[in-house]
Amino acid sequence: MENIKKMRSFLDLEVYQISYKAMLKVFSSIIPNLPKEEQYDLKEQLRGSVKAIPRLIARGYYKGYQRKRFQDCLDSAVEESIETIMSLRQALDLYPTYLNAGLCNELIDTYDGINKQIENSPFRSVGSLEEVKHVFPVGVT
Repeated sequence: MENIKKMRSFLDLEVYQISYKAMLKVFSSIIPNLPKEEQYDLKEQLRGSVKAIPRLIARGYYKGYQRKRFQDCLDSAVEESIETIMSLRQALDLYPTYLNAGLCNELIDTYDGINKQIENSPFRSVGSLEEVKHVFPVGVT
């Protein structure tokens, strides 16, 4: 018998968990290593975009009973994820001696995977919160 985890909230969504863990890595290992002159540009952009992704996924989960609003939240999460990828790429290209290239590339791949999970999910045909629970895999925290 397969061990099936019951979904209680957005916290159980794998895509939320991945985006939240990636946000923590960006905050602990990327932003502090950028030069001071990026305080109001790349640092600010990364702070905003990485925090927005899990928030939008959570908001979308609770808007799941409203199909259009759920789609809008997930579309916005993808947009923020794309901004994060671009900011990480720019940071790595502009400041290669400040950052761990392997970690930056790992995070870029993670955010690309988040986008694919959202884009490849059948969320566009979701009509209720019960259906939302079957759209994204439930991860293990």
